[in-house]
Amino acid sequence: MSGLLRQGHFLGSKLRTLRKRNGLTLEELSSRCVQLSADHAPSVSYLSMVETGKRMPSAEMLAVLASVFGKETGWFLDRTESIAPENSKGPRTSAADPMPLEPAFLFSRDLLQLALPELLAQTGTSGRQFARLLVRVWQESRQNEFPDIERAAESVGRRRMPLSLDDVLKIVKDTGLTIRWVDEEQRKKSAPVLRARFEAPSTIVINKNLRSHEARLKYTLAFFIGHRILHNGDGVVPPHSAAGVGAEEPGALGPVGGMAPRDVLLAWRDFECSAFAGALLCPKQPFRQFLVRERHELSAIEKLGVTEAVMMRRMTSVSPYRHWHFFDGYAPGYLRAVYRGNGIALPWGNMSRVPDPCPNWAVFRLLRDDSSASGQTFSPVSQISIMRDGGTPQLYCCHSLRTQDAADVSHVLSVGIDLAPALDAQGFDSRRLIDLIDEQCGRGGGVSKVPAEAAEAIRTVSHVLNIAWIARSLDSTASIICPRSRSCPRSTPCGSH
Repeated sequence: MSGLLRQGHFLGSKLRTLRKRNGLTLEELSSRCVQLSADHAPSVSYLSMVETGKRMPSAEMLAVLASVFGKETGWFLDRTESIAPENSKGPRTSAADPMPLEPAFLFSRDLLQLALPELLAQTGTSGRQFARLLVRVWQESRQNEFPDIERAAESVGRRRMPLSLDDVLKIVKDTGLTIRWVDEEQRKKSAPVLRARFEAPSTIVINKNLRSHEARLKYTLAFFIGHRILHNGDGVVPPHSAAGVGAEEPGALGPVGGMAPRDVLLAWRDFECSAFAGALLCPKQPFRQFLVRERHELSAIEKLGVTEAVMMRRMTSVSPYRHWHFFDGYAPGYLRAVYRGNGIALPWGNMSRVPDPCPNWAVFRLLRDDSSASGQTFSPVSQISIMRDGGTPQLYCCHSLRTQDAADVSHVLSVGIDLAPALDAQGFDSRRLIDLIDEQCGRGGGVSKVPAEAAEAIRTVSHVLNIAWIARSLDSTASIICPRSRSCPRSTPCGSH
């Protein structure tokens, strides 16, 4: 202990900075320590005193703290280097610095209102689709944090997790809602399947087929409970349906060439009710702790009784690590849902198809797999990807799953993180490691095993973030991906295959 006292003058400040960089609260760090060693784990109050320099941890306690962050105990002592300066906190929108729009008078409100209808008409974009794009951009600018919706859901669900179907049905009753079951058969494969709709002031009309899909039924009920709580059940909310193939292609949501106020209202309420449903079924703090215990494994949905989509989307909202992305993709090229926490380039347009998508995204590889069968769900796959966007390589890890929606149509869910901020938070030189992986993949024709030094750093990130599939992705080769195949940086362009 005397040795620690002499060498630990900056231990508290280093620990606090490292904890905050990884987005952990004192309670969460204490819980992580308990997982590793209950005998030597610090309490929340003791951790606070360590960070403020009022207490010095024992050698055993310091070893536990160091293990949480994948560090040697000596790293915390005075003779080691300090933590590198923090990066800017805002999400990275692209590899290049944004430029101001000039001349500014061209972007006045009056001119934009005149130009938007023509823009939408020329691109074949409906008003509802454009409204959804606006909502998505707003969502990304907030980094998926909506405390008012979280509080509303917690006031109803009381942070209980998991919620059984009976629990959700009781909430339906307690909020003054009734259910009417109907037959709504799918007429053709390309048609959307109605799951439910809301009839003001208090009736949820539900497809009786959902009775055999409890996880989907719970989410659908939670969605309309959200409408009742947030909007007093006025009925101005879009129906809850499964897309089917092509159900939301351009033009499917109404005429193009304009955006009515109702388009914005319905898009906004769809977002709010969806966010409420996720927060009700997976309340923030309990779900955050659950993800840590389960190491973010998708197989844990069996313990919660929710769908993979709910679990993956909630990861992006509750994780202390903020740099996530999420795609819900349908063949041949439509993104039903998108979240880009760090401005990752889209693999294709979410308002229209593109003719030259990069085939090396995990989403595309799974959509191309023709071994699917109706009703079948496949094992998730993990992938390390190098993206050259704007000339500067970026490093991502994604976890993707092919499954079926309520219309029995195959689609791919993919959740992932930007690895660079996580590497920087652990004191690694992310730029050098990314360049190392990029060069190795370049020599391998676009794919390569991750070099040992970079792999060790990524394993440390996997351990600190407690995301098992990051480390598992190292079992496969890393791949160079690009926003569009016509600009493929590979020596043999992917578009030529």
